[in-house]
Amino acid sequence: MRGPKPILDNVIPMKGDAAPRPVPPALDWMSDEGRAAWEELAPVMVAKDRLEPHYADLFAAYCEAVGDFMRFTGDLAMMGSYYEVSTRNGLQEKKRAAWGQRQEALANMQRIGALFGMSPVDERRLSGGGQGDLFEDLKRQLASDASV
Repeated sequence: MRGPKPILDNVIPMKGDAAPRPVPPALDWMSDEGRAAWEELAPVMVAKDRLEPHYADLFAAYCEAVGDFMRFTGDLAMMGSYYEVSTRNGLQEKKRAAWGQRQEALANMQRIGALFGMSPVDERRLSGGGQGDLFEDLKRQLASDASV
């Protein structure tokens, strides 16, 4: 069929055809552990379109929480979770400071990670198709009940 030549500027590339976006480098102020987490996780977040440049500081905070969690877990593996203290009532076991710090790092990971879809529940929430159509769902349900 004859007609004007197509204009390729209005063609939307298919999902797999787009050039991969560059992964931003880790921020200068990050610790070695945080940098290691960034290098492992940032490419995944970029591929899922969840790491925009203006989210870099928040994602770096997540990576630092991951690094803290790893560091405190290693400390607890070397020193143990508890130590003994001699009191007037005898020996008592006390939790090490690293135990509480690890719990705090885990809470930070969960809180910040939810914003980036880092758990299965958050992943589903972020990749969901929206609210859907209530009336369409209701009509479908009524139609399936009527056919039974």
